[in-house]
Amino acid sequence: MASIDICVCTFRRPFLAETLRSIARLDRGGHGVRVIVADNDEQPSARKLVADIAQELPVPVRYVHAPAANICIARNACLDAVDADYVAFVDDDEVVSAGWLMALLHTAGPDGPDAVLGPVRANYRADAPDWMVRGDFHSTFPVFVDGTIRTGYTCNVLIRWRAPFRSLRFDLRLGRTGGEDTDFFYRLRALGGSIGYAPGAWVDEPVSAERATMAWLVRRRLRFGQTHGMLLTGSPLKSLPVVAAKAAYCCLMTGLTLFSPVQRRRNWLRAMLHMGVAGGILRIRQAEHYGQTNG
Repeated sequence: MASIDICVCTFRRPFLAETLRSIARLDRGGHGVRVIVADNDEQPSARKLVADIAQELPVPVRYVHAPAANICIARNACLDAVDADYVAFVDDDEVVSAGWLMALLHTAGPDGPDAVLGPVRANYRADAPDWMVRGDFHSTFPVFVDGTIRTGYTCNVLIRWRAPFRSLRFDLRLGRTGGEDTDFFYRLRALGGSIGYAPGAWVDEPVSAERATMAWLVRRRLRFGQTHGMLLTGSPLKSLPVVAAKAAYCCLMTGLTLFSPVQRRRNWLRAMLHMGVAGGILRIRQAEHYGQTNG
């Protein structure tokens, strides 16, 4: 039987109670499970909520106060507290499915990938734009490049916590701008780690009104692109002409699909991604998104 520490970083989000209750309903398959909650607020605002919910959970819960308003501080506090064979991360605005953990463990297996990603299913409000629901712009899936997953995310992941990966920590410089998870998994692969995918390891994430806008999606794509641009190795400036060509092509396709509410927005967001990559290559300063009480 394996031991698993499930880590949840939180910042002033009452929905954390629903996340923890969903973990209580997990099929644990006889494995040893513990929950670590890292509170990233300046004041320990989540302490009472965690203490109250912990009484309902059939697994131990550890609360860690990890201020302030830098997601990497909270994630690193979780990693410092881990004492298990595996570490899992989910967000404090998600609900895990009953079979989530077992699906991740099944894919990991005794000799499987060192990190396993699961899908995040967006749950839209009744007043969300029709084009957004039909295009499903908020769900999260791994990106395969030539059949390989090159990086990952922390909203649904299981990591085999052994050397040399136990030395990994999240880069504090990215803790307010974002992209810290992309950077983390690039470094995991640089250490020889592999990343797999468990399509049955579902978590659900409600899309708030603040996120159900095109402006939010544009900011997100720009940030993704900037992170990838910053992490390019070799001579990244040589990639600029290719990146510019891709952005121009996506802009052209946006015009050609003008009468398709879903496709034109999808093409425009791809253009924003490539523009973000260019910004990352040129080291344009990223906007700070974390440490806010909304979105």
